[in-house]
Amino acid sequence: MRAVRQRTLIIDNHDSFTFNLFQLLAEVGGTEPLVVRNDERSWPELRGLAFDNIVISPGPGRPDHPADFGVCREALLEADVPILGVCLGHQGLGHVHGARIQHAPEVMHGRLSPVRHAGTDLFQGLPQDFQVVRYHSLCLSRPLPEDLVETAWAPDGVLMALRHASLPRWGVQFHPESIATAHGRQLLANFIRLSHEHRVRRPIPRPEAPQERTPLPPPGLFRVHHRKLRLDVDPEQAFVTLLGDRDHAFWLDSSRVEAGLSRFSFMGDASGPHSAVIQYRVNPRRLTVSRGQAAQEHSTELFEFLQQELTRLRVAPSGLPFDFQGGFVGSLGYELKHDCGASAPHASPDPDASLILADRLLAWDHLERTVYLVALAPEHEAAEVQAWFDATESSLRALPPLAPLQPSAGAPFPVRLARDRETYLADIQRCLEQLHEGETYEVCLTNKLLARAHVEPLDLYRSLRRLNPAPYAAYLRMGPLGIACSSPERFLRVDAERWVESKPIKGTLRRGATPDEDERLRQQLGSQEKDRAENLMIVDLVRNDLGRVCEVGSVHVPRLMHVESYATVHQLVSTIRGHLREGLTAVDAVRAAFPGGSMTGAPKERTMELIDWLEREARGVYSGAIGYFSATGAADLNVVIRTAVVRPGEVSIGAGGAIVALSDPAAELDEMHLKSRVVLKALCTALGRPDGTD
Repeated sequence: MRAVRQRTLIIDNHDSFTFNLFQLLAEVGGTEPLVVRNDERSWPELRGLAFDNIVISPGPGRPDHPADFGVCREALLEADVPILGVCLGHQGLGHVHGARIQHAPEVMHGRLSPVRHAGTDLFQGLPQDFQVVRYHSLCLSRPLPEDLVETAWAPDGVLMALRHASLPRWGVQFHPESIATAHGRQLLANFIRLSHEHRVRRPIPRPEAPQERTPLPPPGLFRVHHRKLRLDVDPEQAFVTLLGDRDHAFWLDSSRVEAGLSRFSFMGDASGPHSAVIQYRVNPRRLTVSRGQAAQEHSTELFEFLQQELTRLRVAPSGLPFDFQGGFVGSLGYELKHDCGASAPHASPDPDASLILADRLLAWDHLERTVYLVALAPEHEAAEVQAWFDATESSLRALPPLAPLQPSAGAPFPVRLARDRETYLADIQRCLEQLHEGETYEVCLTNKLLARAHVEPLDLYRSLRRLNPAPYAAYLRMGPLGIACSSPERFLRVDAERWVESKPIKGTLRRGATPDEDERLRQQLGSQEKDRAENLMIVDLVRNDLGRVCEVGSVHVPRLMHVESYATVHQLVSTIRGHLREGLTAVDAVRAAFPGGSMTGAPKERTMELIDWLEREARGVYSGAIGYFSATGAADLNVVIRTAVVRPGEVSIGAGGAIVALSDPAAELDEMHLKSRVVLKALCTALGRPDGTD
């Protein structure tokens, strides 16, 4: 039988799971859907487009609020093609035909239920009691008006699906696109079949090709020069001696080496002949490029600047076993979300991005115990590169012993919360209220510990890497700003074969005092419904973000909810991968996914607005990303957590947690303190003082 090709119009209700639907519908429908936001075009404009059916996405809010549902109401009332409503779309289908919206018996965000169904239409060929993922606090009241027919139910009595009695309209309250919903693909394939059977016969023009960038140009003037040294040199010893006093320097430090995760470390500064320091602010937009004493200001967006510069610097693969072979390295602050389609009402005291164009660097292979010297330079500069190789090798072979850390001598220092205990607990309660009203599924709420202390940033980082070694740790010195980061979390990697990977963390428990207690806590983390719901929601969000830029059918989850253990905590980690579309770059991938969903919650857009309202100040470096964009086209960035941001006379430590319907405010407060504890301890160690918390 010939496969049915159907083009779907997806009306996106500003949700964070829409591109999971996009990917599945592209597979089962045979062509990529058209995605349009619910306030992007009028219904008369949409009606003139070529499509066979409509899917109305999930989303925050209520279908009886025009600002939440937009053009979806007109589509349901006037469209002459089949329509499937998912979650909010399902509720909207019911509402426009007279059903009442009410609160569900229990908030069900990221939670699973078995479903009983009628066995027809959407559910043809599906087993009874299959597991589905629910993301809702509202539902349709029963019984339904006579024009609507119930077709599926959850054990709590909540209606899980319906159809119109005479029109080609269907709705499901659950999420068929979730990674944890069984048979979601088959359900959507059934919708495509139903659409084919019911559609109005009319010629459908060949859909336009998806918008993609033109193929990348061939490599240009630059090439990668390298020298491999059989030296077993301590990277800390090398950084402190060679780079510790530089005004602008980086150390991407795999202080916890794990196979397949963190084999390499990189360090360097801004002293090379092609190097530069880039600082960027989103509002007003200002990008400053400094080379030596000269500085130029531009009004270009950072991501566009990176696209242009990485194209100029682009090099062919050199055969090295690591991907960072020169390029841009540094930090992207949380407020850079402004350039990714979100609002950013709060201004950070620090630049929203601080990067070094690193044309010379040292790379450590911790597996082979070797050091690589790497330079990004034109061929005609080979002699200068060799001279730098010679000088750097001589310095590495003559490194003096590393002096032990000498704690700074100073008075005990006060530490306070940016929002005190009572305010933070009240903010958690506000999150729970918004969850109950369907405005969000999960809120990653954060706070800051602020210490009035004078500390050398490198000393603080050296203490931190001993106390909490991490696979994605980093130290940055950007003029007066120092960043000491011991992140266990990968935000996004794009490798040489164009595979994109993210490893979000959601779910945290302390380590046990004894081996037995530790194992019990580890098992508990992997089985608690709250932690699994937190993680599942972010997995589905990250799948959506990768689905924006990855090839249809390539986004998958090779590892779901795996427990990883660190010095002070157990963490619940998942891995999501996809293959980058032809013509797109690592910069496109980062822009589509920034900021990391594990630091926002879902739906991302509405939840970030809620976070801005609750937190009342910029997050700055914290919650952003640190890493590199390589001239080879690769990239690797962490999520900035377990981090101290050091300014003259002040240290800021961000911490927080995911607030979901199952959250206990007191436990969330304890989790925030647990996550900040190791960084605060490192600060105390660097200062040689007991904990100075007020």
